[in-house]
Amino acid sequence: MVKRQPVGAHYGLKDWIAQRATAVFMAIYTIIFAVCALALPEFSYEAWSGLFSAGLFRFLSFLFFLSLFYHAWIGVRDIWMDYVKPSGVRLALHLVTLFLLVGYAGWAAQILWRL
Repeated sequence: MVKRQPVGAHYGLKDWIAQRATAVFMAIYTIIFAVCALALPEFSYEAWSGLFSAGLFRFLSFLFFLSLFYHAWIGVRDIWMDYVKPSGVRLALHLVTLFLLVGYAGWAAQILWRL
């Protein structure tokens, strides 16, 4: 029987790959976004709204934010597990971090679909 270690950043390869994959997606999106933004004829609300009016670009932007929040969750969770030893404090920090990131994801969706 394999006993799973409940503390420490010992989630291994799965989280390492997930964090690298989200980083690659965010880097590619940033380049695409920069090219599209610099190609705008002017920096006005109408131009920005036109950029995000395409459903695919809006969806990719939302995926960028989800990747960002998941990337941050893995990193911050590992910091809490490695450096905060009292279980109650660590659990509280995990919950605060999780609720903030989920709230930010909802806020990002609201902003993107309001444009």
